Amino acid sequence: MASTIQALPTEVVYLITAGEVIDSFASVVRELVENSLDAGATRIVVSLWPQQWRVRVADNGCGMDEYDLPQAATAHSTSKIRSSDDLWKIKSLGFRGEALHSLTTLANLEILSRPPGGNVGWRVVYGDGGQAVQVEATAIAPGTVVTVSNLFGNCAARRQGLPTAAQQMRGVQVAIQQIALCHPHVNWQVWQNDRQWFTISPAATTGQLLPQILTQVRQGDLQEVKLELPTQSQLSLVVGLPDRCHRRRPDWVRVAINGRMVKVPELEQTILAVFHRTLPRDRYPVCLLHLAISPDQINWNRNPAKTEIYLNEIGYWQEQITQAIDQALRMSSANLKESVHTTRVSKLLKAAEAKGGYNLHPENPHEGNNTQHSLKAIAQLSNTYIVAEHANGMWLVEQHIAHERVLYEQICDNWRLIPVEPPIILYQLSPAQVSQLQRIGLDIESFGEQLWAIRSVPALLQQRDDCADAILELSWGGELQIAQVAVACRSAIRNGTPMNMQEMQTLLDQWQRTRNPRTCPHGRPIYLSLEESALARFFRRNWVIGKSHGI
Repeated sequence: MASTIQALPTEVVYLITAGEVIDSFASVVRELVENSLDAGATRIVVSLWPQQWRVRVADNGCGMDEYDLPQAATAHSTSKIRSSDDLWKIKSLGFRGEALHSLTTLANLEILSRPPGGNVGWRVVYGDGGQAVQVEATAIAPGTVVTVSNLFGNCAARRQGLPTAAQQMRGVQVAIQQIALCHPHVNWQVWQNDRQWFTISPAATTGQLLPQILTQVRQGDLQEVKLELPTQSQLSLVVGLPDRCHRRRPDWVRVAINGRMVKVPELEQTILAVFHRTLPRDRYPVCLLHLAISPDQINWNRNPAKTEIYLNEIGYWQEQITQAIDQALRMSSANLKESVHTTRVSKLLKAAEAKGGYNLHPENPHEGNNTQHSLKAIAQLSNTYIVAEHANGMWLVEQHIAHERVLYEQICDNWRLIPVEPPIILYQLSPAQVSQLQRIGLDIESFGEQLWAIRSVPALLQQRDDCADAILELSWGGELQIAQVAVACRSAIRNGTPMNMQEMQTLLDQWQRTRNPRTCPHGRPIYLSLEESALARFFRRNWVIGKSHGI
């Protein structure tokens, strides 16, 4: 039987940027686990003994036979590429043929393996340089078990320069979690010092897996979108709904390409830009993006560790990601569930925490269908909240910030400055204020000693009695987008303003059609929903004949 593991030609070796970097427990685990995934494993067990500098990874993958095992750790040997052309169509997680060989120079390496059709398994011990020094038959279930022991034993200085054991174990945990998010179908067991440390159960999608890792996020806080794109590409997106979950740091803006979590700064910035003006100040989204694309669209040689890549046609992918996030944040029957923060509300509102979703009419307002009556205005509370009836419950919509969201998107789509006559006169503006008004496009000129004439204003402010105060507000700094938020906020219906039924219904209809209806431009939640079934639970309406009458 011919071996599938072969040494790479010299010219291919020279094209590979660098050998594998084995610098920690996490890097050892990552390399071995990637080999397991390439072997088709659906169950992976990682065992760690940090004080003994030992790691073991066992999987149920395709295994290796007695012909491949002796060559598995020789330099530049791999079954995944054959020529320089293969470097541009890589589909596997590992491909350089360096990981196992590197480990033989830094530790003791032993592999037990058996292919599914094999009658017997094989055990190979490798010496320095990757040569097999011991080969024997052994009893093992189909799959592979790789044991790395005495890690960095020949380099005491490297051991001393590593972080503490606790820090290294945290690195292992993060590495496994990132890989698991890219491969949600895999069952993970991780042991430390012969005690189970953590597990990750398989899930149908990344969004269903994420709450196991980010425990403060619930399934109902997330929205998933999967798009089939031309050229047999696929875009999968998991988005934290902005009125329910966000972070203090951009640590959960993640990008994966073909099963590997990577850094693509251009795409990360696109994600952050799309979420701008949907989250509170200094808060960041939860967003996991996974692209399954043709390998010839990727250049892995941006970073030797394959953690940062170049992506061809970056503008196209930025556009697709923007559209996918917009779709995820819209209101639809798929993603409208109760929205409530129990820490802020009374026991009654806790009823809204129960899981379950609204069954809106299937029409989507962003696809041109008429859904304007999916919410029906029935009352105004404290001249501040619109009480809206839905087929399956009740909503409270805060009128000012709902209108602010409507106006903000209209302003962004059609920012228009119009001339005013007579001009608006402002007094004692500083040079910085004058410069700011010019920066956002207003026509301003000196009108005498400490006087300034404003000859153009945003269209929404023209008819307002407080237009001069609004312009003064805009002069205090910020980019155009901040000015647009300020105009929307000042122009929106004030809380405390009475509204008749038609005005409330019109606002509800306009608000439901916005691109980001969950939060205002400052990131505050706009609505609170109470599902009828949640109300029934709170009032203990069981609807069982006899019992409800105390019989």
